[in-house]
Amino acid sequence: MARHNPAPIRESLSDGLTRACPSGVLRRALPLWPVVLAILAGTWLPSCGGATPTSPSAASVTTQTPSTTTTSTPSATPATTTPPPVSSPPPVAAAPVVLVGAGDIAMCGVDGARQTAALLDAIDGIVFTAGDNAYPNGTRENFNDCYEPFWGRHKGRTRPTPGNHEYNTLGAGPYFDYFGLNAGPWGRGYYSYTAGAWLVVSLNSNVAADLNSAQVAWLRNELTTQPTLCVAAIWHHPLASSGPHGPDPRMRDVWRTLMEFKADVVITGHDHLYERFTPLDENGFPNPNGIREFVAGTGGAEHYEPGVLQPGSEVRGPSWGVLKLTLRSDAYDWDFVPVAGQTFQDHGTQGCR
Repeated sequence: MARHNPAPIRESLSDGLTRACPSGVLRRALPLWPVVLAILAGTWLPSCGGATPTSPSAASVTTQTPSTTTTSTPSATPATTTPPPVSSPPPVAAAPVVLVGAGDIAMCGVDGARQTAALLDAIDGIVFTAGDNAYPNGTRENFNDCYEPFWGRHKGRTRPTPGNHEYNTLGAGPYFDYFGLNAGPWGRGYYSYTAGAWLVVSLNSNVAADLNSAQVAWLRNELTTQPTLCVAAIWHHPLASSGPHGPDPRMRDVWRTLMEFKADVVITGHDHLYERFTPLDENGFPNPNGIREFVAGTGGAEHYEPGVLQPGSEVRGPSWGVLKLTLRSDAYDWDFVPVAGQTFQDHGTQGCR
């Protein structure tokens, strides 16, 4: 095998360098190994004006300019102050409304209706009647001759209820004719209205009132679709009474329905006296979850004396006068106002259930 001779390589490189420059420029031969290392490192090239080291060309160098992070200084703006939350104002309570009236009213030849009508003259509000408005038979003549001269002057603000004497005339027709739209749908005898924050239902104890009756179905719908905190009901025949007629169970299912919806007050008539009961259940017994009943058959017909005292009777007395209820948004005040010259009174306050 031929031995490798490094001399030609040195000569060859030297010759190449000599050829790359004009004659005489490369004045002396350089040692070979530093040149090779410099060329490999890319830091030196021979220059034809002398052996001068050169910097790397721009093409072979990537200049990396450090990125500049610009921190924006926000412009001076006023600090935003979050206003405190505005609470909604409390609901405005409905103004109190007065509901005033009585049952068993106008009997020709008896002076009571004139005297109780004089009380109404001095009391603003809605006038109710609790049945037996015109004696003896609720005819057109009875209304025109006995009722109209006295309570008739308040007819425009009266919301009536029929009694059994109205039904002495077929279908109580003259009653519906006399009161018109204020008595609700003609011939039915039950309807509702609002008195301030209260729902008032005027019912008919002279027609069917059992659980399957149209009246109770209507009542349940009214109480469901017009939910209110306070409810009053008015009809003629009392569930409980210490008068001569005594308790009458015909509205027991109505009472049960009213209790289910937490009604507060029932106003009745029929017995010609005043009586207030503690809250009662549908069987006429005291029950703290029951409904308070007022018997207000005091509108002007001849008086009845109390008889057998019934459970839950708190106050009773024979007197002409009117029951005045001041209906507030969550409570009511009651006042029995006697006619001039009589002294029997009753008053109190109760919250709604």
